[in-house]
Amino acid sequence: MAETINEVKFSDAGMAEIQRYISHYPEGRQKSAILPIMHVAQAEFGGWLSPQAMDKIAEILNIQPIEVYEVATFYTMFNLKPVGKHVLEVCRTGPCCLRGADQVIDMLKEKLNIEEGETTADGMFTLKPVECLASCGTGPMLQVREKFYENIDTEEKLDQFLETMRNTEVETPYHQAQ
Repeated sequence: MAETINEVKFSDAGMAEIQRYISHYPEGRQKSAILPIMHVAQAEFGGWLSPQAMDKIAEILNIQPIEVYEVATFYTMFNLKPVGKHVLEVCRTGPCCLRGADQVIDMLKEKLNIEEGETTADGMFTLKPVECLASCGTGPMLQVREKFYENIDTEEKLDQFLETMRNTEVETPYHQAQ
């Protein structure tokens, strides 16, 4: 059954946070809160932004849905399809590639039996190559949520990282609304 805008409902805590963000801007300028509100939505709705969630954001901000879609498709920090418990964002720009990012991506694909953009069968990992993560001197590196994992330059370090992730609980700032 397809969701409708009315079926997408933020938790009370999520709505309070959304209202707090909106309150930072003058009347008529609430669109300026779009990025933090999209982060709230992604945290609330399983780590990704469905079209229905984006439509709800547009409704809350009193803007056109396309304005939300434009932002969501521009930034790699927003996921537009369901993702795993841990989204492995691997830097694939020049400095990291020179230090082995391509090999890290290849090892992850082999170890997790997925391709770029896919999620493991157990729902644990999604592999997402991204542009610069601003840690050029410590590449190859990857990011999971707000944490950087740097100098992942050997198979042993990669195996240790994956084991750490398998045993890491995901904390979100909001209760799941669904």
